[in-house]
Amino acid sequence: VSLGGTVRTMKRETMTLIEQGMKRVVAGVASGLGATAEVDFRLIFAPLVNDKTATAEIADAAAELVGDSNVNRNRPPASASEDFSFMLEKVPGAYINLGNGEASAPVHNHLYNFNDEAIPFGSALMARIIERKLQRDPGKA
Repeated sequence: VSLGGTVRTMKRETMTLIEQGMKRVVAGVASGLGATAEVDFRLIFAPLVNDKTATAEIADAAAELVGDSNVNRNRPPASASEDFSFMLEKVPGAYINLGNGEASAPVHNHLYNFNDEAIPFGSALMARIIERKLQRDPGKA
């Protein structure tokens, strides 16, 4: 028999514990039934964890552009799969969602419709983040 599935966690340490536990349980159940089993556990995406300072800096820059009431600083963690997680393990940063309006379905949905009017907001946000960094420490730009 072959079983498959996906495991998503908010911490890499939790992923390691789940892998170890899964291998232990599978071996125990198989042994109890007089069989053998093999677990092929692959880390395809690491948990994506935003740096708190980078997240606050981006939210502050966004608030300067569109007003604090238009910036959601308290979104709950999501268990999405995103390869940007590997970059965030090496360099402090943040993965953010740029508002697309209420008329669209979530991403990875066949009804998703990118709102082209959001492009200037994303560009302005990136420019403002750079401006703020240059003001804080012009020698490191």
